[in-house]
Amino acid sequence: MQVYPNQFNQEISRSLKPVYLLFGDEPQQKFEMIEAVRNSARQQGFTERTVFVADKEFSWSALLEATQTLSLFSSQQLIELELPTGKPGTEGSKVLQTIAATLGTDILLIIHGPRIAKDVQKAKWFKVLDEIGVFSLSYALEGKQLYSWVQQQLQLANVSTTPACVKLIADFCEGNMLAAKQEIQKLSLLFDQQHITEDQVEAAMVDQSRYNVFQLIDVMLGGEQQRCIKMLYRLESEGIEPNIIIWALLREWQLLWKLRRMLDEGEAIQWQRHGIWRNKQALYQAALNRLSKNTLTVIRDQLRDADIAFKQQTVVRPYIKICHLCMLFLAIPLQTLPFMD
Repeated sequence: MQVYPNQFNQEISRSLKPVYLLFGDEPQQKFEMIEAVRNSARQQGFTERTVFVADKEFSWSALLEATQTLSLFSSQQLIELELPTGKPGTEGSKVLQTIAATLGTDILLIIHGPRIAKDVQKAKWFKVLDEIGVFSLSYALEGKQLYSWVQQQLQLANVSTTPACVKLIADFCEGNMLAAKQEIQKLSLLFDQQHITEDQVEAAMVDQSRYNVFQLIDVMLGGEQQRCIKMLYRLESEGIEPNIIIWALLREWQLLWKLRRMLDEGEAIQWQRHGIWRNKQALYQAALNRLSKNTLTVIRDQLRDADIAFKQQTVVRPYIKICHLCMLFLAIPLQTLPFMD
C-alpha cells in the first residue's frame, strides 16, 4: 500500500505494519519516516534493532536467519535493510520473497534506499512485501508543497512568524530540506517564544539552496525564468561541471525536436514511449506550447556552437553562456540577451 510522505505519520498512528518500504532521493523526509517507524516500534516493544546494508560483501543468508531466529535479548526486533542501489539482485529477490511468506509478528522490517523506478515496483519481491506493508516514495518538495512543509515544521518547533517569513525560509532552503529543518531548529533556539520578523530570519539564515541538473531541466521546461537563474547561480557556486549541463540541454533539445515534429505532422504524442512519465508531461507540454520548429532550430545552432566552444575551452564565463541557452528554451529571443561571450 502506497502512502505519501505527508500522510505517513497519520498512517503509522493507526497501526504498525510488518514491512515498510521507504525510498527516495530526499533524505530529510525519508529520515523522518524511518524515525517515525523506529519510535512507534519502540513504544510497542520492538526494543532490539538490527541493521544490514546490502553492499557487495553482504550475505543474504544473514538477513534470512535474522528474520527466522528468535532473539536472545528481546521477543520482538526491528530489522533495517538498506539497499544502496534500490535493487536486491537475483539472490536478494528470492530471499525477500521467502521473508514475505514467513515473516512472523515478532519481526518488523524496514527496507530503504534511493529513488526507485516503476520496474522495481513491479518486481515480485517488491509486490509481495508491499501487499503486507507500506510503501512511501519521498521526493524534493517545491512551490506550495515546500511552503506547507516549512509552515508545518515551524509549528512543530513552536516558532511564530509571518507568511512572508515562511516563504523566505522556503526560498533560502529550496532543494535542501535537511538544511531547512536545521535552520528552523536554530530559529527556535535563537528566538524562543518570540514572534520572528523577516529581518531576524534573513540575518539568522544562510542561503542553503541545493539543486541538481535534473531539477534545473524541469524548471526550464516549465518556463520559470527566475528560478532557472537562481538554480544556475547555485550550481555554479557548487562547482558543477558546465559540460554536464550542456549535455543535459542537448538531450532535452533532441527530445523536444522529436515531439515538435510529431505535433507538426498531426501525430498524437505517446508520452511513455519517449520515457516521459505522467508527472513530467505537463512540463514538456508547456515547453512545446512556446517552442516552434524555428525556435528549436535556433537553439540547435546555439547549442552546437556552445558545445564546440566548451570542448575547446574558449568560453570565459561558461555559466553566462549556459544561462543564455536556458533562456532560449524559455523562448526569450536571443537579441534581447546580453552578448553571449
